[in-house]
Amino acid sequence: MALSPDRIALVSDVHGNLTAFQAVLEDLDARGVTRIFNLGDTIGKGPRGAECVDLSRERCEVHVQGNWEATMCAPDRVPEGDPFDWWHERLGEGRRKWLWDLPFNYDFRMSGKCVRVFHASAKSVFHRVFCDHDEAEFLGMFANTEATGDGPAPDVVGYGDIHDPYLENDLGRTLFNVGSVGNCLGDPVPSYVILEGAYGSGEPGPFSVQFVRVPYDVEAELAVTRELGMPSSEYWEVELRTGVYRGRQHDDRPPVYHRHRHCGA
Repeated sequence: MALSPDRIALVSDVHGNLTAFQAVLEDLDARGVTRIFNLGDTIGKGPRGAECVDLSRERCEVHVQGNWEATMCAPDRVPEGDPFDWWHERLGEGRRKWLWDLPFNYDFRMSGKCVRVFHASAKSVFHRVFCDHDEAEFLGMFANTEATGDGPAPDVVGYGDIHDPYLENDLGRTLFNVGSVGNCLGDPVPSYVILEGAYGSGEPGPFSVQFVRVPYDVEAELAVTRELGMPSSEYWEVELRTGVYRGRQHDDRPPVYHRHRHCGA
């Protein structure tokens, strides 16, 4: 009798959107998925970063650092004015230290595959790789770097950062982006990924990557944003309702459409 496969949920870029995070966790509970890895940027942009950090520490088994954690929680951070200082203050010293100490990446085996997850790229939490990358960028995502450390080169890489889910298989490797729980762009419905296979096994076996979208009460989250008086909330409101990034909200140019390899959701 075959054993039931293991399932791991990969979430990323919650960005202080507690209502969306709770909706995703409820969906995972309904599916019976208990093992959750968080790929960073739990804080920033939205109003309830502190609450999302606390919930993530309670529910997620693995955490890696995102660019917002690296910037917002650095011990030598220089005040930048609102809204950054507003977010920084609400986190509190204890949470900032925990976020600052998070690892860069997490490697594991699943159904004979070496899997690596990190926030943005193998180079840095600040080096962004979009879905319309070239071959050099693709191969660079599987490289061992000073940031990732030594170890078996991964066959499968999952990441967050760009808020745009996709899947690409090429050259015997699989690269995918999990999208964003709290701030998905293009389609603003929260996105996450479920990996299915034999966790920890070096033996080849069935392996799958499933993308999931979970609707949530956007207006309830925005009501809390207004109640808390978050600075610059008007940009956040447009992003959550429309999926249009704040840098393009007052841009008259036509939308830019990325060349997806395989759209995951």
